[in-house]
Amino acid sequence: MFLISAQESRMSQKQLKEAFISNLNGTSLLEVSLGLPLAPLCLLCRGLLLILYYLHNGKPLSSRKYSLLLDFVVLVSPLLFSCTVLSPVIFFPPSIIAAICAGIFSKIYSQRKHDTRAPFRQIVKDFQKTYLDSEYIPAITAFRVYVNVLTSIGILAVDFPQFPRRYAKAETYGTGVMDLGVGAFIFGNALVCPEVRQKSYVTQPKFSHLAKQVFSIWPLIFLGVGRLLSVKSIEYHEHTSEYGVHWNFFFTLAFVRLAASLLLAIIPKNKSWIVAMNLAVLYQLILNITPLKTFVLHGNGKDTRVGFFSANREGLLSLFGYLAIYMASVQVGLYLMKRRNSVKDWMEAVCFLLLTVLVLFVLLHLSQAHADPVSRRMANLSYCIWVVAHCLTFFVFFVVTDLVLLFTKLLVKGSSVPSCWSVAKPPNASKKDETEAVPIRRESFVLPNYTIGTVTCWRCCTLS
Repeated sequence: MFLISAQESRMSQKQLKEAFISNLNGTSLLEVSLGLPLAPLCLLCRGLLLILYYLHNGKPLSSRKYSLLLDFVVLVSPLLFSCTVLSPVIFFPPSIIAAICAGIFSKIYSQRKHDTRAPFRQIVKDFQKTYLDSEYIPAITAFRVYVNVLTSIGILAVDFPQFPRRYAKAETYGTGVMDLGVGAFIFGNALVCPEVRQKSYVTQPKFSHLAKQVFSIWPLIFLGVGRLLSVKSIEYHEHTSEYGVHWNFFFTLAFVRLAASLLLAIIPKNKSWIVAMNLAVLYQLILNITPLKTFVLHGNGKDTRVGFFSANREGLLSLFGYLAIYMASVQVGLYLMKRRNSVKDWMEAVCFLLLTVLVLFVLLHLSQAHADPVSRRMANLSYCIWVVAHCLTFFVFFVVTDLVLLFTKLLVKGSSVPSCWSVAKPPNASKKDETEAVPIRRESFVLPNYTIGTVTCWRCCTLS
């Protein structure tokens, strides 16, 4: 009797936890959009503080202990509080940090040395002509790191009542913050895939990247199987309508990467946006015209999950949507890898990306009005557009942050900020000058110390 009652108690507790994370509708598009600047503002605030410290002390912050403390307080804590106790006033943290950044910048600008006291307009003109290290794009590193940090916070906090239910994954339709997180993983993975990082002048066999991906996805398969076995063995509460009975996001990442490599071995990689558009539109048409949508949402009529395909229908069929996101992100990565030497080039790139974001939001409005609302469960057309639009916006914020930090560094000669662009010699300089140019520092970004099992270097495509 005691064993039966304990088992019933355990089952009822499991059902309560499943109900706690089920039947959610997400939050508004506006709230998700207005929360995007928070992480780039945290990065900007930390960089400005480091420059201000150098301005006052004449040397960079060298203490490892204080560097870690500064990074945790400025880079991580605001995100943690915004996802928990500050969620009712989510619009205030970005405004407060932006005001702090403006104050710090004003102080740095007013206290800079006399030899850099040129007119502001002249400083801006000279800044636009500044040459950068074209082989390193710090915004990609920052984007991937923060996606992992936010995901870690969400995964660890979602089971607690302090985490707002509107931020968790929506049941069927809706735009939760964690719904965006899974799509952002796909986006960040595609930005640095081997097809993007390959130099245009390097010729390799068409299926070489496919062979490499077959061997590189084994950690994801291993993690997926490990998660499946551990969850089933401890009877951890599961939300089966998320991916299914046996499927999980590790399997999605593995199969999307493999399928994308196969497609990119067949078609030119600079046409990946066409594949993404056709795949997303065709998948949405099939959902609307055929009974496929009903099957995804209700199974064979009575929410049954008999057979492997029916049991994991959400995870298997959403692969088409995630693959569309991946292919679109490959096109973004190719655009970012184009050689841009000067600040002016990157400012033009930011303007183009912002125009693309505007077009995507218009398409999102049309898709939600005439096709289907955003649904992570199906990874439909609206979800694909929403993810790409928000990820592009998030990335643009990081590029702008890097440019502001670079501008501020030039006001204070000798200052440095980890994971920030360094000034390079003009391409028309002599070879001797190039060898004597200021070495470009590959400073490490402290945030990876807080991430869980992630690879943050943008040159590496493995996401474990």
